[in-house]
Amino acid sequence: MADLKPQPWMTAGPTRKVMAALHAVGPARFVGGCVRDALVGKPIGDIDIATPMAPQTVIEALKAAGLKAIPTGIEHGTVTGVADSQPFEITTLRRDVETDGRRAVVAFTTDWAEDAARRDFRLNSLYLDEDGAIFDPTGDGVADAKAGRIVFVGEAETRIREDYLRILRFFRFYARYGRGEPDAVALKACSDLREGLKGLSGERIAQELLKLMAADDPRPAVRLMAASGVLAVLLPEVAGVKRFEGLVELETGQLFTCDPVLRLAALLPDDTAAVLAVAHRLRLSNALRDRLVAAVPDAVRLTSWMSPREVRRAIYRLGAQTFKDRIMLGWAAAEREVTTPQWRMLTVYPDTWPVPTFPITGEEIKAAGVPEGPLHGQVRREVEDWWIDMDFTDDKLAAIERLKAVAQGLAY
Repeated sequence: MADLKPQPWMTAGPTRKVMAALHAVGPARFVGGCVRDALVGKPIGDIDIATPMAPQTVIEALKAAGLKAIPTGIEHGTVTGVADSQPFEITTLRRDVETDGRRAVVAFTTDWAEDAARRDFRLNSLYLDEDGAIFDPTGDGVADAKAGRIVFVGEAETRIREDYLRILRFFRFYARYGRGEPDAVALKACSDLREGLKGLSGERIAQELLKLMAADDPRPAVRLMAASGVLAVLLPEVAGVKRFEGLVELETGQLFTCDPVLRLAALLPDDTAAVLAVAHRLRLSNALRDRLVAAVPDAVRLTSWMSPREVRRAIYRLGAQTFKDRIMLGWAAAEREVTTPQWRMLTVYPDTWPVPTFPITGEEIKAAGVPEGPLHGQVRREVEDWWIDMDFTDDKLAAIERLKAVAQGLAY
């Protein structure tokens, strides 16, 4: 058994309140990600807790301590306890009764080792008490976490057949925690069983894929996905990873913030139909879908040698976010040794140029004698095109005169 010096998140007020409530009726330990991340010195996200107590007992214990209890996944033994507005996911120890590759039927248990045996990787099968004592039922979880090894609990194929999403989780955890060569047995099992990914919901795949994209450097993991055939099953539209690798290199080398959505866009082809197919299959939100589609180049061509006037025109037409996305994707695919200063300048231009508002209102167009309908829109576009060609002149009087001229011209 290893020990871990008590961490601030372990001794914080909300944590102490929840653990005290549980300990009043039975044992409880921290589990999974928070233990793993504490071991390797990464920031702690969610704090999960495991207990042999039944879900109803957990609910009653929380309420008795004046804490909120939410039965978020009661059929799987999960209750969310809330202390001082901070949530804690508390799950009863479980064993699998039946699995179909997507979901499991579970039974509750009081055996910590039995609960660990149904988890995915050994470094995630760790339990920690409030004094810092780590319980490592597989015997290898602590060593794996410290060495950066991603190894399945028990037989890799068995774990994957229980839930095929574990294939993608293997690559996600390798991207975030892995060091050195991947576990050969795990990688072979992921490759051999990759067709099972086709039976998963798009939402589950999208969630894991975007988490993978959020790793500091997901390039080695994505290379493994491509070499093993997993990437072709997940995203058959992908023709290569060169632009994706170029984008990650830019983000790390040029100190840009990691952008998981843009990284996904970098993997996809410049084909609107293909991007829409991916968005539909992964059940992406409308906002994510629209951003991915907008990143596909169209008639508004962006280059590193655009003049300031052309840059302003493009930002106005595309919007700041789409302009930045296309610039980053263009830069990622370019020969950066020659064009780096120009591309970098373009990435900051939208932050320094406030996009102007078209000075002509709908009421002013009607006052010029243009009725509502198709002609109204045509006049607006004509005047707006002139205004853009004039580099967004702030001469309101000139814009009004142009409106009158256009209105009169289209009236005949």
